[in-house]
Amino acid sequence: MKMKTTPSLTMCLVMDLIGLASYAVPLLGEVSDVVWAPISAFIFYRMFGGPLGAFGGVFNLIEELFPGLDFIPTFTISRFVVYITQQWSAHQKKRVINDL
Repeated sequence: MKMKTTPSLTMCLVMDLIGLASYAVPLLGEVSDVVWAPISAFIFYRMFGGPLGAFGGVFNLIEELFPGLDFIPTFTISRFVVYITQQWSAHQKKRVINDL
């Protein structure tokens, strides 16, 4: 699946907050992560697509399943990586055109 647009920063923050919400209920939180992890990984893959979506989905699944790693904002970090990569790519194309 090829990514068409950069996912919304707001949506990425919401997804990270949902994953972090499991800390709100001490014992129930880790049990809810077992349900949330595959859902989150699937949403990650659909939002980002391509190799980043596949790698990030697997990383997100592992991050949600392991206790104590929920604090990593996987969606937000990936969104910034995509955004910066797109900006750098656009700058390089603009530079090539100007050099001609």
